[in-house]
Amino acid sequence: MPTTKKESFYFGLMMCSGMVIVMTFYNLFMQDLLGVIPVTGIIFNLLLGFIVAFALDLYFVGPVARKIAFSLPIKQDMKIVKILTMSVLMVLGMVICMSLYGLITASVVGGLGEGSLLESYASIAMKNVILALPLQLIIMGPLVRYAFTKFVKRNEVSVA
Repeated sequence: MPTTKKESFYFGLMMCSGMVIVMTFYNLFMQDLLGVIPVTGIIFNLLLGFIVAFALDLYFVGPVARKIAFSLPIKQDMKIVKILTMSVLMVLGMVICMSLYGLITASVVGGLGEGSLLESYASIAMKNVILALPLQLIIMGPLVRYAFTKFVKRNEVSVA
């Protein structure tokens, strides 16, 4: 998909935007906070979550996922295999990192509840992977790839 740093930036921007919006509302729903937190709090949560997720995508999870994906003994010439491998690795990496972010933000606002930090983290991560993986593979991934090729890649080709 993205072949340049600029394209990777736009692709990450599009993917993070969609995933952060859905996952933020999912986590607010799972914690019964949708009617409790004011709209300004939700907007702040979305912006902060986006900044953290985008930074992780660009500087940590994305590079690590690419390194792992290209070192695996998979058929690199099959586009669908590359896309699925990269998507699964990105989701797992982002869930691991963003669940830690969620644990930290929940502890700051006092919404952790009972149990140890490890139990809370495992619970958050499992709930997140249950939605994030199908969301990425079935909805967000194809949607963003379509929009990316339609608007970003097309503009890159027509400009050149």
